Amino acid sequence: MKLSRPSLLLSIAVLCLAALPGAHAGQAEPDPLASAQASRSPEQVVKSTIEGVMAAIRSDAGARAGDPERTYQVVRQTFLPSTDFMLTTQYAVGPAWGSATPAQREALFTQFQTLLARTYALQLTQIREQDTSFSYAKPAPLPAGASDAVVKTSVVTGGEVMPIAYRLRKTGAGWKIYDIDMMGAWMIQVYRRQFAARLSAGGVDGLISYLAAHNAAP
Repeated sequence: MKLSRPSLLLSIAVLCLAALPGAHAGQAEPDPLASAQASRSPEQVVKSTIEGVMAAIRSDAGARAGDPERTYQVVRQTFLPSTDFMLTTQYAVGPAWGSATPAQREALFTQFQTLLARTYALQLTQIREQDTSFSYAKPAPLPAGASDAVVKTSVVTGGEVMPIAYRLRKTGAGWKIYDIDMMGAWMIQVYRRQFAARLSAGGVDGLISYLAAHNAAP
């Protein structure tokens, strides 16, 4: 089974996720920028990300020219810190995550994150010159102490309007995006169905091997 890549979902998603820098582990001193980001609302996180991603691509000559490897590096530097892909991986793997060893969990996370980053980079090279605009639904008030939120947006690209929702989790470093809903299909659900077949056939190690082989393919 070939792992499907819903290109429209991923191409629009990367536009909306790839440019918000996040807090980095191991910093010796407090980072004022990270502190400011941690205080942002879910809506502010999504909006600032959308507004920053195209600037990030335009400022890099290689990414601007459509170089896939350079675009991948830009995605790693600017996209991954704004996500909680460990949580994404846990939910996509499903019940098998509970029986996986720490080493297996780390391998699943690493390979799945690489898959998503490379897929996003590929889509960016294909849509970087398209005319794309964004609008935002009025946010609903969050209950006190809420740790999960959904931000609804609409994207216009190529004359088509696409509603997209983002699910965010509140962490110590601020709100992080971990799932995307496009046309009623949450990204985690899409991958969970695909992963289930691999887990049934070869267990956790089989899924890890498959993802690694997929990432190594040219």
